[in-house]
Amino acid sequence: MSKKLIVAIDGPSGSGKSTTAKLLADQLSYLYIDTGAMYRAVTFLALKENIIDNNALVAELAKAADINLSFVNGKTSVAVNGEDITEEIRSVEVNSKVSEISRIEAVREALVNKQRQLGNGGTGVVMEGRDIGTVVFPNADLKFFLTASIYERARRRAKEFEEKGKTIAVEEVKNNLMHRDKIDSTRDVSPLIKAADAIEIDTTDLTIGEQVGKILSVIREAEKKETTRQNSGKI
Repeated sequence: MSKKLIVAIDGPSGSGKSTTAKLLADQLSYLYIDTGAMYRAVTFLALKENIIDNNALVAELAKAADINLSFVNGKTSVAVNGEDITEEIRSVEVNSKVSEISRIEAVREALVNKQRQLGNGGTGVVMEGRDIGTVVFPNADLKFFLTASIYERARRRAKEFEEKGKTIAVEEVKNNLMHRDKIDSTRDVSPLIKAADAIEIDTTDLTIGEQVGKILSVIREAEKKETTRQNSGKI
């Protein structure tokens, strides 16, 4: 049996990391963890409680929240304290605030602890976010960093909104993504950067199938090598 690995996938919004990670986890029979959904959940709760501008209260909320992620039939469901908020965390309002919440050091500490607990089960993990390969799992077996042009990323995100019945101009989405990119890449705590040992993949002109195929072949090869290495040490 192939050794189960920890696979880290980072990148900005719209680079394709969520869809890719889900499909990879499904094909590998690994656990899929969407860390971005966890930050969105905290953001949603902070907006709901009207404490979005109070860092200390948001941090307490993040520590206390019971965040449960489940991935069934190709869809991630998010529940907090027993309440399903899967659709609510993808709202335009949450989109506009999640990067600001992600900058709060105590929030990141609370959620990183939760993410490490989820990932250390030994069952094989595909975890995606913005600091997985640099902070959450710096010793991950494999790291990937996905990128794409800003226009393509905006087009993809606008299409997602359209599929949910919300029409938002690509230009508006692009401006929002650029704003988030600036916040994410310049924050003091766990900025969005490519890990030195990450494999970078530009997905601008790739189909989902092509980018999944690229990454899957690397993972399969790594599984074989690690299994061979372990077996060679047995008597």
